[in-house]
Amino acid sequence: MNAPTPFARAIDWLTDKIAATGRASRFFVRLSLLSIASLRRPRLIIDQIHFIGNYSLSIILVSGLLIGFVLGLQGYYTLRRYGSEEALGLLVTLSLVRELGPVVTALLFAGRAGTSLTAEVGLMKAGEQIDAMEMMAVDPVARVLAPRYLAAVICMPLLAALFSALGVLGGYLVGVEMIGVDAGAFWSQMQGGVDWLRDVGNGVVKSIVFGFTVSFVALYVGYQAEATPEGVSRATTTTVVVASLGILALDFILTALMFS
Repeated sequence: MNAPTPFARAIDWLTDKIAATGRASRFFVRLSLLSIASLRRPRLIIDQIHFIGNYSLSIILVSGLLIGFVLGLQGYYTLRRYGSEEALGLLVTLSLVRELGPVVTALLFAGRAGTSLTAEVGLMKAGEQIDAMEMMAVDPVARVLAPRYLAAVICMPLLAALFSALGVLGGYLVGVEMIGVDAGAFWSQMQGGVDWLRDVGNGVVKSIVFGFTVSFVALYVGYQAEATPEGVSRATTTTVVVASLGILALDFILTALMFS
């Protein structure tokens, strides 16, 4: 038998990718519909919010504070060239609520909670718990995945808001308490230059979109993982890579649509 030509291999690869995209789209629609139905079981969602959000809180808060330190320091050195040190509060706040808050929170969330969700679902599949649910006529997507999906979407904007708040505090501590920028100018410039709808609102929209992205990628990859330890390990790595690239790509698209 003759070996397939490069054109035939390219057609096969394209066909596989289109089929994989179709499966992922169908899974996304099914998961989204079942997540709405899972509201009838609020206890499952609350437990997952505690597991996903509370256990991610420490790394989010510490990272936000440290990034605020860096923004305060670098922003001061940059603004000092133009004699605009009083605008440090505005610079720090806009950088956080528009970009760094949603994006960095989503990347940390993908590394902390996303991998945890993928590993949890993958281990359930490797331990044949998913198959056992199907044998008992229990839909694993509705019982296991949907509450985790909805909980992750709820947690993401809350964590992003806390990240931005700690970042502003970090910028204040460095700029005002350490360097000596006027505190009144710091807060007044921030309050006068930040628009709640255009800046804060768009940042919230970004964080919600990133929440959908990270939770869907984590759960889908875990659900499709091979039922072996090696398969679960590859799935967790895939979650971080795909979710991170998706976050950065969506950030560019959303920024172009929101601030063009």
